[in-house]
Amino acid sequence: MNDEQLLRYSRHLLLEAIDVAGQEKLLTSHAVIIGAGGLGSAAAPYLSAAGVGKLTLIDDDQVDLTNLQRQVMHSHQTIGQNKALSGKHFLEQLNNSVEIIAIQERANTELLNQVLPSANIVLDCTDNYLTRQLINQACVQHRLPLVSGAAIRFDGQVNVFDVRNPNSPCYACIFSPEEQFEETNCASMGVFSPLVGIIGSIQASQALQLLIGFGDSLLGRMLMWNALTTQIDEIRLIRNPQCLICGKRH
Repeated sequence: MNDEQLLRYSRHLLLEAIDVAGQEKLLTSHAVIIGAGGLGSAAAPYLSAAGVGKLTLIDDDQVDLTNLQRQVMHSHQTIGQNKALSGKHFLEQLNNSVEIIAIQERANTELLNQVLPSANIVLDCTDNYLTRQLINQACVQHRLPLVSGAAIRFDGQVNVFDVRNPNSPCYACIFSPEEQFEETNCASMGVFSPLVGIIGSIQASQALQLLIGFGDSLLGRMLMWNALTTQIDEIRLIRNPQCLICGKRH
């Protein structure tokens, strides 16, 4: 690290669990954030501020006035602009030493297979069930840790899946791709503004832990936050040996 970086990240360097070695891991890491809406607007800035060297934002949606209640990477000036591009501009102002790649497309198998081989971690900040399954399948294929977040109304949840660990479930172990789930979204159900900030920030925290390698992540656990009752619950998750996506591991 140069002198400016030593000063910028000095509060991390004071933490024994991070120190210089941990910060240098972040500086050479590549995180892929899929979804630059509410969750991505919380997760991406903290990863950028923390010094993750390369961030790739993937989103095909445009900024709308109704997004501004919670999607803090965007503003009145970027209404109508692609969210990944709007997020890139925000993050570059936050930390101009981080490389930001904006991909203005919807995540699909072909795109993920192009982007993920160079990544160290993936954050699922989407709100679409089918896209979540595609992301999970790609992470299993490329053996990448996945930090998955969800938030609707007053309820949020965070999971960590990492098939490099033989005991880790994948997203499909918990939510089978064969099952049909009714899609819910913010446009029809509503969402409490700070909820996406809380869940997205936890996603960023989990990603930093995994990249550096300290503490106990949410691997094998589902953290659930209810903003209406201010209650945190946790569910233990187990791997499904018959899982269609990760069942056959070598």
